[in-house]
Amino acid sequence: MLSRLAINVPDPRGPPRGPARGLAIALAAAALVMCGWLLDLAGHWGRALLAVGLTLALTVIVMGVLAGLAALLRTRRLRRLEQMIGGDCAPCLATDAEGRILARNGAAEQRLRAAPGADLARTLSGVFASPSAVLYRLQCRAVQDGAAREDLVTRRGHLRVSVHGLGDGRFLWRVEDLPERLQAGGTLETLPVPVLTVGRAGAVLFMNEAARRLTGERRKTIESVFATLPVRLGALNTVTGADGPVDVVVTEQTRTAGRRELYLLPLTETGGRGHESVFELLPVPLLKLDAAGRILLANRQATQLLALPGGGEARLGEVMRGLGRPIADWLTDTTGGQAGQSSEFLRLVRDDKEVFVQVTLTRITENGEYFLIAVLNDATELKSLEAQFVQSQKMQAIGQLAGGVAHDFNNLLTAISGHCDLLLLRHDQGDQDYADLVQINQNANRAAALVGQLLAFSRKQTLRPEVLDLRDILSDLTHLLNRLVGEKVTLTLTHDPVLRPIRADKRQLEQVLMNLVVNARDAMPDGGEIRIETEAVTLAEPLARDRASVPAGDYLLLRVADEGVGISTDKLPKVFEPFYTTKHTSEGTGLGLSTAYGIIKQSGGFIFVDSTPGEGTTFTLYFPIYANEHEDRPAAVMTPPPALPRHGEGVVLLVEDEAPVRAFASRALRLRGYTVLEAESAEDALETLEDPALAVDVFVTDVIMPGMDGPTWVRQALKSRPDVRVVFVSGYAEGAFGDRPPQVPNSVFLPKPFSLSQLTETVHRQLH
Repeated sequence: MLSRLAINVPDPRGPPRGPARGLAIALAAAALVMCGWLLDLAGHWGRALLAVGLTLALTVIVMGVLAGLAALLRTRRLRRLEQMIGGDCAPCLATDAEGRILARNGAAEQRLRAAPGADLARTLSGVFASPSAVLYRLQCRAVQDGAAREDLVTRRGHLRVSVHGLGDGRFLWRVEDLPERLQAGGTLETLPVPVLTVGRAGAVLFMNEAARRLTGERRKTIESVFATLPVRLGALNTVTGADGPVDVVVTEQTRTAGRRELYLLPLTETGGRGHESVFELLPVPLLKLDAAGRILLANRQATQLLALPGGGEARLGEVMRGLGRPIADWLTDTTGGQAGQSSEFLRLVRDDKEVFVQVTLTRITENGEYFLIAVLNDATELKSLEAQFVQSQKMQAIGQLAGGVAHDFNNLLTAISGHCDLLLLRHDQGDQDYADLVQINQNANRAAALVGQLLAFSRKQTLRPEVLDLRDILSDLTHLLNRLVGEKVTLTLTHDPVLRPIRADKRQLEQVLMNLVVNARDAMPDGGEIRIETEAVTLAEPLARDRASVPAGDYLLLRVADEGVGISTDKLPKVFEPFYTTKHTSEGTGLGLSTAYGIIKQSGGFIFVDSTPGEGTTFTLYFPIYANEHEDRPAAVMTPPPALPRHGEGVVLLVEDEAPVRAFASRALRLRGYTVLEAESAEDALETLEDPALAVDVFVTDVIMPGMDGPTWVRQALKSRPDVRVVFVSGYAEGAFGDRPPQVPNSVFLPKPFSLSQLTETVHRQLH
């Protein structure tokens, strides 16, 4: 409402020019009337002057009436404004654009001695230094934004000066005292703790009485207060005191941009009842400890942070846990002077939430006895970011290790299962060695499945994504899942009536669901209920949880919840790590959840876990909605596979750096009637192809080899032989090509380990 008022107050330093101009016009009109009357006998000129004089006289009368009405309106507006600001306990003043005071309330008259017509800057000169610059800055901002305010630090305390534009170049000012944000009450001036307010350039803007007693005088720069710079927060600093150097612990509280409040705690005065209030008033958590770690004194901030009980004795080692060496050793070293002043990151013993603190210890002496001052800083966010980075690095390292191990194992399994296939060709079921060979083959396949789980975690497995309806997948799996959970466990499925499709590998997604359901079953040895729920959700903004961020968008949400024993808080962050399991050695490998994690991540989704010990566990999966859901999906038509021609002649160039794999693949292809040329490297293959008379039909090559890799040498060879077909093989699966496919025409990919029939059929399909 104040910004809508328009106050037009007469200039208090002199009368307005309007009445003087009206008086001049009135005198001129009277002279014209007199002349017209005297000349009336002379003819029509006299009558003309008489008419003009009467017109001017009437104009003067109208102008006088309007001026009176305007003055009355200005007076009423001024009185209305004075009534509005009269009840304000803070000084309020109305000024014109030049800063002349037009109106003020009682608080401004009593506290600032403001008078009408006085200059505002001169009136406020006794309140704070250099008011002209502050008023000019605020008035410019008020002209642009309509209002402005600024907090100032003065000797008497903190002030807030605010201004509102009233229109017609007039402004309403308000000067108020800011209460100090201290729980124990009082102002900075009366606070028993020395306090400094420091500006950007190191200028000391304010010192309370305790700080002036400590230093002996009013200091102007921070360099004249501290013996060494920069100031170490939460640490021991030396202040140039009135009676010599004084050791203090410095804490900081930022008030406004560019200004800091420094609280100085003299260590030589921490003992005694008189300074318990100092601990309470400081805005940072502080503890006083003895040499054995007993908490002798804790301020309110520390009590709230540590959730200390109201009574009784507590030790530092009982309220927090060390992340490195034992707390008792750290306290002993600091008290004995071996460690000096040091900091440690510790985790609080709290059941409600996980809190980390950075604890800085400083040794003090009282009556010849050593004590410790502990300054606590909440480091939960810092440790969370650090844990997120470490977890990311660890998972990346484990993924690389898993991929490398899988590659080597796939080469070994290819040689084992391949030569086993060759042996099976020479033995029939009646042979006594046939059963042993079958066992070797089956266990090799089990090992290949285990390696596939490693590849799933490292997100380098071969996926065949397709557009899926999750309701159809769950419907097809219901019978199998009911058999998995047994008779003691009830499986309940709940679907959202409106579900949109997703894009994922059906076989891998089924594996994820089976892993989660089996884990839920194992968590309920006495039976219970497993709930599988689907829901369509839309995230208006990114969802941040468990050190991951789910982008905003449309998702299909899948929950798998049980009523089992639950997972403890310390084990919960590790459940997705490979080979980590809470089951017995014979019950699990620790790869089920890590496999699910890799599959979900490789499919572009997210997986989270929530658990309460004794109540159950819930896994929540987010799948992004498929963007092209309206495209025509081809109907699944069961057509018999085309009849391929029989294996016939053909020349195959086999390039493989692993000798056992090369030996198996060469023998397998030759058994099917192919002519095989072998090369142990890409360079040997290119040298073989230098003969223009040599005809080659298919390249079978490993992707990753010493020297030139598979796609590189194949591209070079296809320049002179563009019609040759290509079969890429690798133990890295599709991850061997990196982020992009090889872009080689007429090429297919065959992941290791492959069997004899898989290799020969792939080559046969490429030829025909």
